Amino acid sequence: MPQEVTEAPVCSNLWDSFQLVHPDDVDRILGAMRATTCSADPCSSWLIKSARGGLVEWFVMIINASLDQGKFPSVLKQAIVRPILKKASLDSTILNNYRPISNLPFLGKVLERVVASQLQGFLDDTDFLDLSQSGFRPGHSTEMALVALVDDLRRELDRGSVTLLVLLDISAAFDIIDHGILLGWLSGMGLGDTALQWLQSFLEGRSQLVKLGDTCLDPWPLTCGVPQGSILSPMLFNIYMKPLGEVIRSFGVRCHLYADDTQLYYSFPPNSKEAPQILDQCLAAVMGWMRANKLKLNPDKTEVLQVSCMSDRGIGWLPVLDWVALPLKAQVRSLGGPPGLSADTGCSGVGGGREGLCTIKTCAPTATLPREV
Repeated sequence: MPQEVTEAPVCSNLWDSFQLVHPDDVDRILGAMRATTCSADPCSSWLIKSARGGLVEWFVMIINASLDQGKFPSVLKQAIVRPILKKASLDSTILNNYRPISNLPFLGKVLERVVASQLQGFLDDTDFLDLSQSGFRPGHSTEMALVALVDDLRRELDRGSVTLLVLLDISAAFDIIDHGILLGWLSGMGLGDTALQWLQSFLEGRSQLVKLGDTCLDPWPLTCGVPQGSILSPMLFNIYMKPLGEVIRSFGVRCHLYADDTQLYYSFPPNSKEAPQILDQCLAAVMGWMRANKLKLNPDKTEVLQVSCMSDRGIGWLPVLDWVALPLKAQVRSLGGPPGLSADTGCSGVGGGREGLCTIKTCAPTATLPREV
């Protein structure tokens, strides 16, 4: 059944259709695409790339028909999931030792690349995405997010402030995105007609099946979430999460986001009496926004780091999230990297994750940026 589109702040349609592509556009995209393996493909993607000169017109016909009709081909909506051991040394009889790898048909990814390029241009032109969101955006990286975070923390140390850094834990965020809410945001940001219809068709009617060796399980319908292994999914996820930064900043609390990694931090004088109330109200609002948008926030896995001078250690209260007092940690993991931010030195050994590891040297409380190595 089609999802009901949730109402969102509506602006007049700025974009009602995707631009049709030309042979040169498709040839360039095919040449830049990475060859992938999916058992649903009729032939290997490397062969398609090698023979693209004779296939471009066929690709153009399919892509333009899809864009013009506002429909994503149903044959391209099924994902093949293969469980892969996280490490070869792990026990293969324990299911938790496996990581699910989702593979999508190559033609579907080519079609996604066409739409993603146009959607990124629209987001850039309208300046829609949250400025504090660094995930999956051109010109942004984990390194930039970490440098900005550590610089903010060190500047507050220079001012003699206490800062509480809260690292929120969101469960399987990509897998539980509500389609109706997402489509409501897409409509509210100015998409309409066949452009919005295409994105709705892209999200709905999907399924996945698990394949292990020559054995395949029955397909399982997917009624929520954005497809794993998809080119468009990170972009759609950033659109879905955009209001969260606005909620956090409305309390005077700062934040940095990298996809679903959300870090908020609040700085205050050591003897502040208003700080507990402000931070708790902010965390309550974040929890309320998560529930309203059908995301699951885990208080038990959320971490807090106090960054302050040694003499200010021990502020006499703990932040509260969903009636759970959040204990202070001596060290936390930032942006999926190795344990890095430490209470012992204010902020030391910051580790970054998805776009190459970045280490920032131990920083004393000065106003200069740490050296990146």
